[in-house]
Amino acid sequence: MDITTEAVISAGRTHPGPRRRPPGAWRDPEMHLAAAAEDPWYRMITAINASIVETTADFYRGRGVSPALMPVTVSSVSSPMGLGSDSLPVQIDLQGDRTYLADSMQFQLEFILRHGLAGAYYIMPTFRGEQADETHLNQFFHSEAEIRGDLNDVMALVEDYLRALTRDLLDSATIDQIDEAAGTVSHLEGFLTKPVVPRIDFEAAYELLGSGYFAEKTPGALCITRAGEQKLIEYYDGAVWLTHPLHKTVPFYQQVDDRGRALSADLLLGIGEVVGCGARHRTGDEVRASLRDHQVAESDYAWYVQMKDRYPLQTAGFGLGLERYMLWALRHDDIRDLHVMPRVQGVPSWV
Repeated sequence: MDITTEAVISAGRTHPGPRRRPPGAWRDPEMHLAAAAEDPWYRMITAINASIVETTADFYRGRGVSPALMPVTVSSVSSPMGLGSDSLPVQIDLQGDRTYLADSMQFQLEFILRHGLAGAYYIMPTFRGEQADETHLNQFFHSEAEIRGDLNDVMALVEDYLRALTRDLLDSATIDQIDEAAGTVSHLEGFLTKPVVPRIDFEAAYELLGSGYFAEKTPGALCITRAGEQKLIEYYDGAVWLTHPLHKTVPFYQQVDDRGRALSADLLLGIGEVVGCGARHRTGDEVRASLRDHQVAESDYAWYVQMKDRYPLQTAGFGLGLERYMLWALRHDDIRDLHVMPRVQGVPSWV
């Protein structure tokens, strides 16, 4: 039976008939103006965004994690940097100075923790130099946090955060629209029933799936493919942590254990990776060694290394792509439909 026409029964709610679909108007700026103002899909997106922002503030307030205001430009980029990078930073000329639009403000969150905070977070736009497609955006919204602690601490924080987001969506006034768009809310309810999200490390995942679901991201360093992620999601009934990848397949700032594995993890949900998290190097010497391994010039990260030299601190953090979380919540297949005011490379914006 076609998923768009099946009758779905969930939590006492029956949703017969076709699922609500977006107009796909982001392809045509003139068409999108009217669609964004009038189509119920975009009104639902606005309401979901509001729920996420409100829940995020309440969640962190209850945990003593502080909001942080960040600039949208950086002199040293973070997440795309390393041998295993699959994205490029967005460089601009700002009144004659070379700078970059923020790909992540993780380094700055690490700095803010040196003010004695237990943790800090923000939600803000992120810019990536890659082609937009069904699962990637040039601009998206990042919910990021950094805390004092290790990999296990931040993974537990992510799970609690996602439960809070999901619980509040289920309790929101928008749940009927979400049910109509997704065809069911059983996946949201099912996530809340998991006491913990299962974990599998990279080596065990390779043994489970076989070599056909892995590819070299950089010579001698394998990473899982998108098909492999989907196999793991299916095997673990909807959600799984993939932990401890080879360190050369992740950015240089992730800690490394004595087996050459990164102390990092990706939460696989829906389309694949929805959250990336990791423990950071504690000292400047650790960062220097990693920069050498990743063939990244230390001069580009002088302030970051000096911060670790002068103020060593064990922290860990994560980044959640809001639109990827929404893809999962809505069981949708094109991330470009999740912006009321789209910014897609090569497509003029109407506003």
